[in-house]
Amino acid sequence: MRVLIVEDDREVARNIAKMLRECGHVADTAHDGEDGLELARDGAFDVLIVDRMMPRRDGLSMIAALREEGDKTPVLILSALGEVDDRVEGLKAGGDDYLVKPYAPSELIARVDALARRRNPEAVKTRLEVGDLEMDLLARTVKRGGEAILLQPREFRLLEFLMRNAGQVVTRTMLLEKVWDYHFDPQTNVIDVHISRLRAKIDKPYDTAMLHTVRGAGYRLQP
Repeated sequence: MRVLIVEDDREVARNIAKMLRECGHVADTAHDGEDGLELARDGAFDVLIVDRMMPRRDGLSMIAALREEGDKTPVLILSALGEVDDRVEGLKAGGDDYLVKPYAPSELIARVDALARRRNPEAVKTRLEVGDLEMDLLARTVKRGGEAILLQPREFRLLEFLMRNAGQVVTRTMLLEKVWDYHFDPQTNVIDVHISRLRAKIDKPYDTAMLHTVRGAGYRLQP
């Protein structure tokens, strides 16, 4: 997923971009509404994150201009203005969601993901395939090369997350938050243990390994 961050506070923009990249996304930045509008017009972004108060052109004016041009890219508005009237004004200008500063990083990522799913229904499909590895989310079954693989519930959740992010580096922080629902590092080897168990089931019996460790970064599942 590619995200454009339009935020005049450069440190805030850098922090958001860093969070998104850690989640395997591509993040570009602009620091005023005019530059943001020009970049957004390229149509290369899946989601826009737009601050309200910016130089040259404010965020709501930028969003309104895109909507007038027929651009339907989902927009998450960030603002310190959090009254009901402020949020209503933002949504009427064409925003799809509104997040008040200060915010929890995990909530920002969750909202961006939700907007991306809204634009791309494939993100909520119930059958996943990566190479010869198949997962049926409704039947709760996994196969590789047509052979059934029995997974424990946590192993299933771990593999589902890896398959949904196939080809991208998945960090330990992402796994802790999305698979274990931890928003802190418990300083245990729980991830290593489950990755090892998963490898023993989806890789070791087969000729080609799919689950790779990316040293210093995390893990990547690829065919």
